Amino acid sequence: MGAKHKSGSKRFANYPRLNPLGIGHDISAADLIDKTFMAYNGGRLREAAKLISKKMLPKNGTVGITLTGALTPAGLGKSCLIPLMKAGFIDWIVSTGANLYHDLHYGLDMKLYAGSPFLDDLELRKHSVIRIYDVLFDYDVLLDTDAFVRQAISGSEFQKPMGSDEFHYLLGKFVYERGRKLKLKDSSVLATAYECGIPIFTSSPGDSSIGMNIAAMALRDSSLMIDPNRDVNQTTAIVYDAKARGLKSSVFILGGGSPKNFILQTEPQIQEVMGIEESGHDYFLQITDARPDTGGLSGATPSEAVSWGKVDPETLPDCVVAYVDTTVALPLLTAYLLTRNRPRRAKRLYDKRNKLLKNLSDKYLETGTVTKIKERKKNKSVYTSKNKNSTSR
Repeated sequence: MGAKHKSGSKRFANYPRLNPLGIGHDISAADLIDKTFMAYNGGRLREAAKLISKKMLPKNGTVGITLTGALTPAGLGKSCLIPLMKAGFIDWIVSTGANLYHDLHYGLDMKLYAGSPFLDDLELRKHSVIRIYDVLFDYDVLLDTDAFVRQAISGSEFQKPMGSDEFHYLLGKFVYERGRKLKLKDSSVLATAYECGIPIFTSSPGDSSIGMNIAAMALRDSSLMIDPNRDVNQTTAIVYDAKARGLKSSVFILGGGSPKNFILQTEPQIQEVMGIEESGHDYFLQITDARPDTGGLSGATPSEAVSWGKVDPETLPDCVVAYVDTTVALPLLTAYLLTRNRPRRAKRLYDKRNKLLKNLSDKYLETGTVTKIKERKKNKSVYTSKNKNSTSR
């Protein structure tokens, strides 16, 4: 019997025993994840925490994060994103414009309230109350935020075409300075990005109240234009720089949507369009509620991304998708990372933006063609016995 038991144990040598301890008093969030999140999406969240902690962040890896869904109005900018940014755990960001617009409410010390999703919206409208599911605020919050944006972008420094990263850096400076006058600390993602030199891009600049105000000011002869070509090339330059220097390039996707594709398309831009030999992002982590079977990009799996060249097939076994609400997952992951990892020195990629873009441009002009590029080289198969049996996260 002993020999049979030993033989059976070999079959499970790559898998930890599922035998958690009972939860006691005063357990930390990090220990809760490590010791009790053992299966199903709890297990995936534990794998996500370990992936960021042990593979994305070490050895100065470059980490890009995407923000979709109404995260900042729910307070996740202040509670999670800003601590991660200040710890050096986020190097660059692709966000919906809406998340950045609602971040301004906090940066300008405006009041939002925890309400209910079951209120009468006709009554709310009558009393000038805005509702985002169970988040409530006065209509004047929108009007005052709009006025702040219009006044800021009236400045001379905004009167030119620019990438969305430069636009957000300049706007973040205004928010930072207003925050100092209001004696606020760590209240705005935009202001923190300005402080830390973290570039923030928006894949759909016109699709938010910030974009709406930019459009309105164009009718007043504002010369501000967000340059999507610069954004595509600048994001690609960040990824190319990391890979060219032997660093890992990781994507941490909250939700899906346009920001997800925008951060992932950097690798096809390098390989398919520019003809530069590359293998894909090293690590892929997504927190989502989107299904893969509807064919939408939001639910597309990392294995599907491999076929596009977006993800390195050699690291596919380490990629994680956790089907969890971001408002649940992100606070837990933030607590885990701040407990398990030491702060990293900020890369300040915004300060290097022109240099990074020139490096990419030089390589493209050396390698790329106008005619069809040669077919990409076949990557090593991910379906080796080693990778098939891999359980490391």
